[in-house]
Formats: sequence, C-alpha cells, structure tokens
Amino acid sequence: MKPVMIVHGGAWAIPDAFAERSKSGVKDAAKCGFAILANGGSSMQAVEAAVRMMEDNNVFDAGHGAVLNADGDVELDAIIMDGKNLSAGAVSCIKNISNPITFARAVLEKTPHCMLTGAGANAFAEKLGINRVPTNELVTEHALREWEQYQKYKQSVTCLFNTEKVHDTVGAVAIDSEGNVSCATSTGGITNKMVGRVGDSPIIGSGAYADNLIGAVSTTGHGESIMKVTLARLVLFYMEQGKTPKDAADHALDYMNTRVHGRGGLIVVSKTGEWAARFTTQRMAWASIDEGVLFYGLNPGEIFQENIENVV
Repeated sequence: MKPVMIVHGGAWAIPDAFAERSKSGVKDAAKCGFAILANGGSSMQAVEAAVRMMEDNNVFDAGHGAVLNADGDVELDAIIMDGKNLSAGAVSCIKNISNPITFARAVLEKTPHCMLTGAGANAFAEKLGINRVPTNELVTEHALREWEQYQKYKQSVTCLFNTEKVHDTVGAVAIDSEGNVSCATSTGGITNKMVGRVGDSPIIGSGAYADNLIGAVSTTGHGESIMKVTLARLVLFYMEQGKTPKDAADHALDYMNTRVHGRGGLIVVSKTGEWAARFTTQRMAWASIDEGVLFYGLNPGEIFQENIENVV
C-alpha cells in the first residue's frame, strides 16, 4: 500500500496576515508525518507527529496557539483513533498541556477508556508525568487582544458562532504501508466560549473517525453543527455507499449546511489511498503528500503542487 498523509489547519476566514504562515505550517506538518510513513512508521505515529507540529506552531488554534474562554482561561480538546481496531483516545477541557494529542494517545494506550475530561484528565496527566506549562505559554498576543475585544463589546458565543472570524482546529489523517488508517484532531477552542463547552473535536464520529474497512476523516468548523450530523462518520457512511472521498465529503458538508446551517471542512483518506480536502468556509489551510508530490491549498478550488525529495 502506498502511504498517504493529509493535514488541515482549520476551516475559517483565515486573514491575509496569517495566510502564508498557515500554508507553510501545514506543508511542514505533512512532511513531518509523511517522513514517518516513508520510513515504515505507522499511521498512528504519523498523525500524532503531524498534529504535534501544528500544536507547537502558534499560527494554529491548538496547543501553543490556543484561545481564551469567557473566564480568560484555556481549555483544550483532542482525539486520536486507530482504524485497525477502532481504538480511540480523547481528552476534553484539559488545561496547561502543550501537546493534547500526545495525551489523547496516552488515554488510548494506558486506560480502558475512550475519553477523559477536566480535572480528572489533568490529574491523570500529572500521574503520567506529563509536564504542565503556564497558561500564558499557550496564548498569543493576538488571542489575548481578541479576547479583550470580545469582553469589551460583550459579544456572545452565539454571535461568534455565526461568523467565520474565529480560529479553529488542526487535524491529520494517514494510511501507512500496511494499509492501516488513523486520524487525529486537536483544538484550542473558541474565543470567549462558555466555560466547560466542548465542541466536536474530541468526539468520536464527529471531530474524527478511522476504520480500516473504509477510511479516516478529521473535521473542522462549527462544532455544534458537526456534532449534530456526526460529520466524520457521515463522510465514511457515504463512502460505504460507493461515493468517492471527494463526493462523500461534499455531500456530507452540503447536508450539514442544509440541515443545520453549519459550515466547515474536512480531510479524508480511503482504505485504498484516495484522498480529498474539502471545505465550505472562506478558507482552509491543508496539505497532502501522495506518491512523492506535495499538494496544498488555502482558497476554494485552489490546489498547488510541488515535487518533493529528501522527505525521509
């Protein structure tokens, strides 16, 4: 099986000031994940590494680029899933952890559970020896100014959800040389969100899903809408009915927009290595590597490609 790596940096109205950094960020993350696949590594290793790289890049709303909730605090969510046996690990409303995706994998591998949340999750992280980092290390000056503006004008979360100006999520999907698919999604939340709010990102079937019998998906966009239609699993359902990854993605995003008026995006890879990156927001940073070619884009209908060497 040929290995394939796809990543996204969130579907939203990415401003021009962030555009180039967003494109270079997803390209670097795709190369990082693909290097693992090219060296015989697993799809689980690849998606974790790619998402970690984006969590460490503060242009993205995950890890070190997280945003502040209504109390001026940071709550992080993440999920990782193995398509071989449907194992999943997720964390929600965790604090002061720089790489939630690695913690999510620890939940998968070191507990009998699928998700840990809040104080209990943080206590388990401490037991594992996962380092805590101060909140200010996870928040950029831009995120702080954005939060202060929302506080000043008392804009509601409902108002935020009805715009495309909010930051969003990062994610990765991959298929390795053994034919195993995996997915990973991580987010730093929505500016000024209600304390304790959890979106789609850590929810199995909504923010991500992986099944060797079909493929793997990572989603991004309006979390409440994504949860209502279980977007990730819906894409795979359409693929089970015979649709291509592209058609399945478009059909699922169309359904979400028609049924609950929600916009978003997703990346998907099939069990045979076909892939797609689709979105209904103004922009979504994404990149993929397939047979030595790097594909990437930001705007609707935009696909650039580069031949790459020395990725391994």
